[in-house]
Amino acid sequence: MAALGQMEHEIKRERVIDSITKRRDAGKNLGGRPRIITDSQIRNARSLIDHGEPAADVARNLGMSRATFYRRARTLGLLPD
Repeated sequence: MAALGQMEHEIKRERVIDSITKRRDAGKNLGGRPRIITDSQIRNARSLIDHGEPAADVARNLGMSRATFYRRARTLGLLPD
């Protein structure tokens, strides 16, 4: 019985991986939580910080933590890695 369960698990895993690969190749949504703050808002916030606003205050006004702001800014290339 254990071997049969293992085989079913492997088949299901292959199907999931194939489905994810097809969706990724087609450029479709893979799910997950939608982003509320847009990339342009992050860019505008970065310019506020460059002009002297504290990062914690800017992030709080956007409704996110300072760490989340820095993570998003890094993914947009606004901060060095």
